[in-house]
Amino acid sequence: MPDPIEDFYAVIPAGGIGSRLWPLSRADAPKFLHDLTGSGHTLLRDTWNRLEPLSGPDRIAVVTGRAHRAAVEKELPGIPDHNVFLESEPRDSAAAIGLAAAILSRRDPDVIIGSFAADHVIRVPHLFEWAVRQAVATAREGYICTIGIQPSEPSVGFGYIRKGSELVVDGAPEAALVDSFVEKPDLELAKEYFADRSYLWNAGMFISRADVLLGEIAENQPELYAGLMDLAEAWDDRDRRGPVVDRVWPTLTKIAIDYAVAEPAAERGRLAVIPGHFDWDDVGDFASLAKLNSHGRKNDLAILGENARILSDAASGIVVSQTSRVISLIGVRDIVVVDTDDALLVTTSEHAQRVKGVVDALKLTGRGDVL
Repeated sequence: MPDPIEDFYAVIPAGGIGSRLWPLSRADAPKFLHDLTGSGHTLLRDTWNRLEPLSGPDRIAVVTGRAHRAAVEKELPGIPDHNVFLESEPRDSAAAIGLAAAILSRRDPDVIIGSFAADHVIRVPHLFEWAVRQAVATAREGYICTIGIQPSEPSVGFGYIRKGSELVVDGAPEAALVDSFVEKPDLELAKEYFADRSYLWNAGMFISRADVLLGEIAENQPELYAGLMDLAEAWDDRDRRGPVVDRVWPTLTKIAIDYAVAEPAAERGRLAVIPGHFDWDDVGDFASLAKLNSHGRKNDLAILGENARILSDAASGIVVSQTSRVISLIGVRDIVVVDTDDALLVTTSEHAQRVKGVVDALKLTGRGDVL
């Protein structure tokens, strides 16, 4: 096994509740704290296990909410205390990743960081490692680098990255400039992208020298940059950190890193991409979860839950059970059933993306007790 990359630090943003996976995913038990693949580990732990060979156990940082600190440390007992960066409230991905970059840059001015979401599923780890090592080599040349996934189908659920001209980078034979980002397409356009091998799925992975990433934030979002610098300057002083976080964090600009960094960098020719040839899924809804756990076989019924009691006759889709109730499905296709102690969801794979609307409606009606 290759040695860890000496100048590399892995960052795991562990935020959000995964509202399209309600009622399985909740504010107090978000998606990344669940085993959604039958691996025996949570998605967070699986992410750690993928990154440890690349960075070593002492060079992985997690950015998460204060409410999730205990659960994160339970899942990752080997993580050093000084590598758990706590958000007082969600401020989107530019603040989370920028905070990690600012803190780690003060500790090691030459560090290269890589940001990898805590709730994605990746298979074929040696291909993932190869893509990351290429991205680190590209980042050393001063580029911000992303890893785009070679599409396996014409998906309408992901944004796309269009590759531009190839780069000549030692150790990164597949590196290319990013020509543009494309929002989620309709099916006809997705078929065109799938046929054109220059389009990759945007998986939201970013690898960069910390100072380069911070320079992009300074150029595009100067107020956010100033706040991050204030936080980083006080972060490793326990007596000063709390008051500064309470004062500065709520004022940070709430913006995704795609808009704050990636898209402007692409426009200026500063963003590179490495194609990822590994299996990847962001498990964005129950339709993708069903596909993941049935290995793409549409006629199968995927079942999740340690004590699930399911009777099925000519049914397909997915059942997630956290109760001891018997659930019987007869002659239903592409069904989604999620049974928890205080909430029951029944829908179909076709309408799985609409689950977020239920969560929004519950917020409006004040039913926070089931969120």
